[in-house]
Amino acid sequence: MTRPANDTFLRALLREPVEYTPIWLMRQAGRYLPEYNETRRRAGSFLNLCKNPHLACEVTLQPLARFELDAAILFSDILTVPDAMGLGLYFAEGEGPKFERPLRDEWEIRDLTAPDPNVHLRYVMDAVAEIRRALNNTLPLIGFSGSPWTLACYMVEGGSSSDYRTVKTMLYDRPDLLHRILDVTTTAVISYLNAQIESGAQAVMIFDSWGGALSHAAYREFSLNYMERIIAGLKRSHGGERVPSILFTKGGGQWLEAIAATGCDAVGLDWTTDLGEARQRVGDRVALQGNLDPMVLFTSPEKVAVEARRVLDSYGSETGHIFNLGHGISQFTPPENVAALVHAVHSHSRRGS
Repeated sequence: MTRPANDTFLRALLREPVEYTPIWLMRQAGRYLPEYNETRRRAGSFLNLCKNPHLACEVTLQPLARFELDAAILFSDILTVPDAMGLGLYFAEGEGPKFERPLRDEWEIRDLTAPDPNVHLRYVMDAVAEIRRALNNTLPLIGFSGSPWTLACYMVEGGSSSDYRTVKTMLYDRPDLLHRILDVTTTAVISYLNAQIESGAQAVMIFDSWGGALSHAAYREFSLNYMERIIAGLKRSHGGERVPSILFTKGGGQWLEAIAATGCDAVGLDWTTDLGEARQRVGDRVALQGNLDPMVLFTSPEKVAVEARRVLDSYGSETGHIFNLGHGISQFTPPENVAALVHAVHSHSRRGS
C-alpha cells in the first residue's frame, strides 16, 4: 500500500518535510454546504445519513469538490459507539442528540459491554471502505472517535448538558461507577478505531470535546488516562504505512505537555492557546493541529486571510503544523470564506514564498 498522491497532511503529522502547511476542517462536511443539506434531506434524518455508507461517502466527498483541502474525514458521529451499546440514540428537533436509556442505575453500568465494531458498527466500516475507494488514493482519510470521557458525558446525562451535573456528581460521589463506564468505553473505542484503520482510515483522531469541563486532577484521572490507554492500544501501522493519531481536548491548553506525553503523534488545540508558545512547550515531540477561531469565518475573505496568516506566523515555518479551526465549523459559515481560508493557508505557507 502506498501513500496518497497528496500526502502532505500525513507528512506534517509525522513532522516530515512539507512544501506547505496542510489544512482540513473539523466538521468540514456539514450544514454550511447546500449540497450536504440536500443529501441529508434525501436521507430523511441525520441518523439515516450516518448509517447509509453510500450517503456517508457522498457527503464526505462534498467539501473536497469545493475546496482544495488536504484530507478527508469520515462522515459519522461520535455517539455511534454508545448507540451500539444499546443506549438508544435519537436526535430531537432543535435539541440535539439524546439517549432513550441513559446510564443511571448501577446494574446498567455493571452490565455495560463493548460492542463488536465489525458487527454492531458495520455500517461505519463499510463507509470507510467506500470512501477510500472513492478517493482513489488522492487524499488521506481520517477516522475518529469521541474520547471515553466525552462519550460518558452523553451516556450519563442522556444528551447535551450545560453543567454536566449528573456525570460530575457520579464522578465525585461514585467514581467506581464512572470508571466502569470509562473502562468499557475505552475498550470499545480501541476496537472501533482499529477496525476503522483496518477498513482504510490512514490517520485517527480522538475528540475530547468536554475534557475542558474537568478540574485539573479530574482531567488526568477521568479523561487523559483513558486516552493514553487508547493510544497504547491503537494499530500504529497498516499496509506498511504509519497510521498517525491526533488527540484534541477542547479547552485543554493547560495540559498540553501531558497530552503530548501520551504517545500521540499530534495534539489539536483550540483558539485559546498560542501556537508559537505551544510549540515551544512541546518541542519536536508532537505535531500541532489548529487553531483558528471558527468565528473568524463570519468576517470577510480579506479578514479571514489576515487571521490565517497570523496563525501560520505564530507557529513558524517548520513542519509539524496542520492548519485547522479551534473547533468545528459553524453551520452558518459562508462557503466563500472557507475557500478564502484554504487559499490563504496554502499560499502564505508555501515554502520559499
